[in-house]
Amino acid sequence: MMDFTPEQIERYSRHILLQDVGVEGQEKISNGKVLVIGAGGLGAPVLLYLAAAGVGVIGVIDGDTVDLSNLQRQVIHFTPDVGKPKVISAKEKIRQINPDVKVIAHHDLFTSENAFELIRDYDFIVDGTDTFPVKFLINDACVIAGKPFSHGGILRFDGQTMTHLPQTACYRCVFHSPPPPNAVPACSQAGVLGAIAGMLGTIQAAEVLKFLTGTGELLADRLLSFNAKTMNFRTVKLHKNRQCPVCGEHPVITELKEAEQTACDLKQR
Repeated sequence: MMDFTPEQIERYSRHILLQDVGVEGQEKISNGKVLVIGAGGLGAPVLLYLAAAGVGVIGVIDGDTVDLSNLQRQVIHFTPDVGKPKVISAKEKIRQINPDVKVIAHHDLFTSENAFELIRDYDFIVDGTDTFPVKFLINDACVIAGKPFSHGGILRFDGQTMTHLPQTACYRCVFHSPPPPNAVPACSQAGVLGAIAGMLGTIQAAEVLKFLTGTGELLADRLLSFNAKTMNFRTVKLHKNRQCPVCGEHPVITELKEAEQTACDLKQR
């Protein structure tokens, strides 16, 4: 058992009061190691809530710098951060939120060459990216390495998310392969309501905390989607695809390769 200080007990008191979390659950959170891929619209709320919750080690990888257009939805970055690497900006805010958290920042892209090394030491991976090829790369790396992860995608007023655990349906079971180039508009082309990123990112953060504490039912074998215009939420039951090229009975994807970069994550409606 960890010996929480009086200050830590006060900081995490609302978790400790929860019957399904308690001191043991907070200890699991504090011992947890989570990698967030992308410090943008989805990664920002995920990082803020994981830091506030006291996740022991948070890794963040992003090769981009803060742009003025990011500030409409990427709430971990502030106006003075424009031009700064996103991972450095995020690390600074996490330290201000919770000095208990160890932050490992990678100012780099997530690629087939570094994927396995990056995810190796983490308990859970969060996909906060906005391009199909990287999403499939994250899926394939996590499936091959046996790592659980949360997928998230946003565009316009829509969001979708699912959680993969070993032996459950993976992202490729559902979507199979990236769409052709230019088939789907990017967020920079089609736009996105800023609050959508917060809505979906907090769901992903909740999935992480549920996984670490062993509490509740994860979005495994389920795809949650919503439209903020109507505030309609829908959950679709998923099934593991026995012919899936990466997690099926006869996988053909046994090593990582990157597809051509395309765009964001939901088709135009």
